[in-house]
Amino acid sequence: MTQMTTASGLLGDTPSRDYTGKLRLFNAFAEPEIRQAIASLALQPGMRVLDAGCGTGEALRWLVEEVGPSGEVIGMDLAMPHIRAAHTIGDRSLLIQGNIVDPPIAPASVDLVWSVNVINHLRSPIAGLQSLMRLIRPGGRVALGQSSLLPDMYFAWDSRLERLVNEAVRQYYRDRYQLDERELTSIRAIAGLLREAGLRHVRVRTFMIERLAPLRGEDANYLLEAIFRGTWGPRLQPYLASSDHEEVMRLCDPDHRDFALRRPDFHFLQSFTLAVGDI
Repeated sequence: MTQMTTASGLLGDTPSRDYTGKLRLFNAFAEPEIRQAIASLALQPGMRVLDAGCGTGEALRWLVEEVGPSGEVIGMDLAMPHIRAAHTIGDRSLLIQGNIVDPPIAPASVDLVWSVNVINHLRSPIAGLQSLMRLIRPGGRVALGQSSLLPDMYFAWDSRLERLVNEAVRQYYRDRYQLDERELTSIRAIAGLLREAGLRHVRVRTFMIERLAPLRGEDANYLLEAIFRGTWGPRLQPYLASSDHEEVMRLCDPDHRDFALRRPDFHFLQSFTLAVGDI
C-alpha cells in the first residue's frame, strides 16, 4: 500500500529525503535505552501497533517481540529510502509509505502509536498528533519518544569548549533551515503536546543514554560518523574562533593523538524521553 506525497516538513523532509545511514547508526547506538522504553509500555500479545515514522525499521523488530505472533506491527514512513531500508530488516511487519498528517490507515484500527524523533519535523505537531490519534482504538495510547534535537556532548575535560560547540551546532541548524529557535520548541514539549491534543493521563519518563570510555563499537561508530563528521566537522568553522575550530577538528580526527574517543575521561550524555497519553 503506497501513498505518495510531495509535502515538505519543517526540517525539509520529503518522500525522497534519506537519513538511512544516520538512522541506522543511532538505532544501533541507542538500542539498549529504546528497548527499555518499549518494555516500559507493557505491550500485550495480540496488540496492533503503528510505528509512525519508522525510519530504517530497527524498532519494528523490538515491537514485534512484545506483541508476539498474534499481534501486528505496522511501519509507516514518509521517505521511500527508509521504507526500502526497513524491508531489509526481514521481520513480519507491514510497511507503508505515507504522511503522518494524512495516514493511509483505517481509523480506530491500532492499539498503540509509537513515534520517535518525528513530531518535531512537522510544521504543525498538533495536527500530526491529532491525525495519529484518529487511528487509535478506544482505550489505546500514543507514545512519543524524543532524543535531543542535537546531541549534547559532555566534555569532562573542557566545559568552555563544550558550551561553544553546542551553541555553534544549534546556530548552524537555525541558519540551515531558516528557523527561529522558538520554532523548534516542540522537541522540548512533547508532554504538553499530548495534553493540548486532548490525550489523558499523560506521563513522562526520561532514559539517559550515557557512554563512558572504553566504548562499544556501535557507540564509537555513531559518535564518529553522525556527530564528529556529520554534525560537527567543517560545517562549524563559521561559528567558532579559528583556534577553537582547530581544537575541535583534532578531537574529531581518529588519526590524531587528541582524538576524543580514545580519551580515558571521554563521557557522553544524551536524553531519550518517552511521553505517553491515553485516548
